[in-house]
Amino acid sequence: MNRDEMKILLAGYQDGELDPEQKKQVEKMLAESEDWQAELAKLDKIKEVTGKVQYNDLPMEVWDNYWQNLYRRVERGIGWIFASIGAIIITITGLFYLIRDYFMDVTVSLFPKIGVGALIIGGGFLLISVARERLFAYNRDRYKEVER
Repeated sequence: MNRDEMKILLAGYQDGELDPEQKKQVEKMLAESEDWQAELAKLDKIKEVTGKVQYNDLPMEVWDNYWQNLYRRVERGIGWIFASIGAIIITITGLFYLIRDYFMDVTVSLFPKIGVGALIIGGGFLLISVARERLFAYNRDRYKEVER
């Protein structure tokens, strides 16, 4: 077995990933060679050091400045405007085709037309009602500026 293969086995030994035969083979090499023992000690030290490494998060002041930034507000506002315009156009187009292809179709009886119409109108009212309530609650939330 060459040195590179043994290093791979040594790393697997350290992580407990070897099958019993490979484990015996590595333990035999460790018992016979101080070089391999030193190599395992190096790997142990590397594992110990890398286990202590942590991601250093940005300070809260940086995040506060980011979220309060005028650019972010403008960017989000423009995004919502375009998303709203797109949703309105798609909704109007869908309603046009629904009326033209479904409600004006003489082969569809009146009862299903009434059911679909009631479902659409009711869903629209519910959507507007929930959106209005959420906007009302958000604008009057006394704690929205409080950090968690």
